[in-house]
Amino acid sequence: MRPSGRKLDEMRAVSIETGFTKHAEGSALIKMGDTHVLCTATIEDRVPPFIKGSGLGWVTAEYGMLPRATNTRMRREAASGKQGGRTVEIQRLIGRALRAGVDRSALGERQITVDCDVLQADGGTRCASITGGWIALRLAVNKLMKAGDVVSDPLVDPVAAVSCGIYAGQPLLDLDYPEDSEAGVDGNFIMTGSGKLIEVQMSAEGSTYTRDQMNQLMDLAEKGAGELAAIQKSVTA
Repeated sequence: MRPSGRKLDEMRAVSIETGFTKHAEGSALIKMGDTHVLCTATIEDRVPPFIKGSGLGWVTAEYGMLPRATNTRMRREAASGKQGGRTVEIQRLIGRALRAGVDRSALGERQITVDCDVLQADGGTRCASITGGWIALRLAVNKLMKAGDVVSDPLVDPVAAVSCGIYAGQPLLDLDYPEDSEAGVDGNFIMTGSGKLIEVQMSAEGSTYTRDQMNQLMDLAEKGAGELAAIQKSVTA
């Protein structure tokens, strides 16, 4: 039995509120169980110097956690004058995951920055950030299309992410913190709406795993990512 009482292949309850903030071109508050992340997308008519003049657009991301997103207060990274290694790793992951679903030629020479701010953490914050970040990106691109600033839709395939792991010897879908903190194997699976893999982060956290177990986790991830893609579609249609 899972600590949450969920079935092995059962996602946490997912809810998404779009247009959560007034000023951003796209915004969404995603709740996956007790993990809550605010995602906003900002459009700028500039690109990084390394692609300037190429005609290609760019999608990047920033990630952060509020001081009381967890059960004890974390010091703001701004107070220490630098981002931690975990923060940098996660925001790079979010950026390259979202870019995998974008036709950068169709986007044109502009940048969209997706900010993911964790309001409350209970496991799977990077997965929630990617899933919610795609929705914010979709809404921002819709505005570009409505204004006629882009000719064809630059978003070619939705992007969603879900965690899976092995807890008490059982493969589980969508780990919350009590499961994640005790999992023998932990993985994050990033996929497109059409079922293609973008990235898999999978590691043993105290016990090794077999090829069969890895395949079981992949099957769970496909199920979960498919459910998330359907939700993404329903809130951005």
